[in-house]
Amino acid sequence: MPEVTLIDRGRVRADTAYVIDGYSMASAENPNPDHERIDFVVWNAVVETDAGTFLWDTGCPTDAAEYWPDPLYGAFEAYDAEEHPLEGDLADAGYDIADIDAVVMSHLHLDHAGQLGAFEGRDVPVYVHEEELKFAYYSAKTDDGSIAYLALDFDRDLNWEIVHRDTHTVADGFELLHLPGHTPGVLGARIETDEGTLLIAGDEAYVDANYADEVPLGPGLLWSERAWRDSLYTLKELERVHDADVLHGHDLERFEELAAKY
Repeated sequence: MPEVTLIDRGRVRADTAYVIDGYSMASAENPNPDHERIDFVVWNAVVETDAGTFLWDTGCPTDAAEYWPDPLYGAFEAYDAEEHPLEGDLADAGYDIADIDAVVMSHLHLDHAGQLGAFEGRDVPVYVHEEELKFAYYSAKTDDGSIAYLALDFDRDLNWEIVHRDTHTVADGFELLHLPGHTPGVLGARIETDEGTLLIAGDEAYVDANYADEVPLGPGLLWSERAWRDSLYTLKELERVHDADVLHGHDLERFEELAAKY
């Protein structure tokens, strides 16, 4: 069965209202609510299977403070990114970059694709959903779409492996899931391990409140609320059927809990 190693890739500090819709809304009784900035985890996973070793996402770039546009870095402060080079964090977990047989990109936002250049010019397959790749290029190359895509992250000589459908099995016990909502092409996963079933929700559920309380992401992080709700109920059904653990996209407490188990 697959084995999963979760890797801590640092922190992004942001206003909670970005990720929990209505978190600090003003009212007549409270016209000036307090705003809370908290730390969100950035993580990757290494999934070892009979078909090879897969890396899930690549994290923030080490030069995020200089590379990211000022408004984005001001909102999502990746303050310790320089301390988390991909190769160094992999080494701390017992892996070399050469050990990676394939990469799965949950999506191509700047905090997930920031070190994808490590695989440029190599023959390593990079899995991405068709809808995500289209939207990423549309966003990065025109004035429309989302500002969270930076062309230099993914407009490279990469061996793209396109996922076209709602599910795609990449190895025994490792199934990719199309979970649109946050973006058109978010990928999650169902992974069967000796420790149990792990569902990777990714940024479909940035934090537990998005999942457990069914509170949408803030409007700036939501491509389609209707698609987001459909994806949420897909995950909840899989959780029920498989008695699964659910790993969110950036929830620090949930990450630490599951990193101790898997």
